Amino acid sequence: MADAPAPVPAPVSTSVLDVRNLDVRFRTRRGPVQAVDGVSFSLAPGEILGVVGESGCGKSTLCTSLVRLLPDNADVTGSIRFRGEELLEKTPAEMREIRGRHITMVLQNPMTAMDPLFTVGNQLDEVLRHNSSMTAEERGRRAMEMLRLVHIPSPVERLRSYPHQMSGGMKQRVLTAMATALKPGLLLADEPTTALDVTIQEQILRLLAEIRATLGTAIILVTHDLGIVRRLTDRVVIMYAGRAVETGETEAIFTDPKHPYTRALLASIPRIGQTARRLTAIEGQIPDLANLPPGCAFAPRCPSAMPDCTNAFPPSFDTGAGRTARCWLHDGRAA
Repeated sequence: MADAPAPVPAPVSTSVLDVRNLDVRFRTRRGPVQAVDGVSFSLAPGEILGVVGESGCGKSTLCTSLVRLLPDNADVTGSIRFRGEELLEKTPAEMREIRGRHITMVLQNPMTAMDPLFTVGNQLDEVLRHNSSMTAEERGRRAMEMLRLVHIPSPVERLRSYPHQMSGGMKQRVLTAMATALKPGLLLADEPTTALDVTIQEQILRLLAEIRATLGTAIILVTHDLGIVRRLTDRVVIMYAGRAVETGETEAIFTDPKHPYTRALLASIPRIGQTARRLTAIEGQIPDLANLPPGCAFAPRCPSAMPDCTNAFPPSFDTGAGRTARCWLHDGRAA
């Protein structure tokens, strides 16, 4: 299978998104659940940022919190600044103006994300009608343009098609067309290749790279697939138990990981030609977010754990070249 296009270097500019000390806590019958804990990162225009981690680590909650679509039992603190404006201070009406026009989202299940009762044309037109002042004729031209951009064959026919008449990969491309119809500044792609076969995955990855190159849209790619991350992203946030444990440029993290969890993730990837009888696995279980230990949540599974690791969660240490890692191994006193 051919490689996806090489990432285009992000243009030098001010950040389109700045997230600082973001906390998301859910009120539940069992008590508070800390789903996202002190996460910080920034995103430049035209940059692709990967958010990686095991299931249940808070990736999707982080993504959903950026567009203020969490349920009522969620408490969100910290800062989310989009193009210099604080989103946590916006009213619901103001957020509706931002969502769908300036920040859009592609969900992970194309089979259920589209309304089965309306045609593709109806659903594309609805997006344009509610988020722009285009005339009906302009909306029709724009819908055709977007289907061509995402490589939908026979776009005139597809505008009259219903979702059940399309394959999963074609539906995912239509969803991507809806999300980019108004040339947003930020696209959130939450597991966009889930449940798709490898051939269709390749098409979706190429499509995301083309959207970045054509529209200059910044993309946050949420996934657990490290192969996709290495091929498509410029920088990575590695998450564990709701916390960003390592951040940095993608290739640097893959060639020289600084956090034990990142090393364990990379070691668990099967490799062609590998002769070992058993695959490498991360021992132990992921922690309960409702009952996190006082120190580093990865300490019970970490081969490099020290006494300090079980006493306090480490701060963010600068590991050079714009990289950070939250691990006591990078404290000068650790030796």
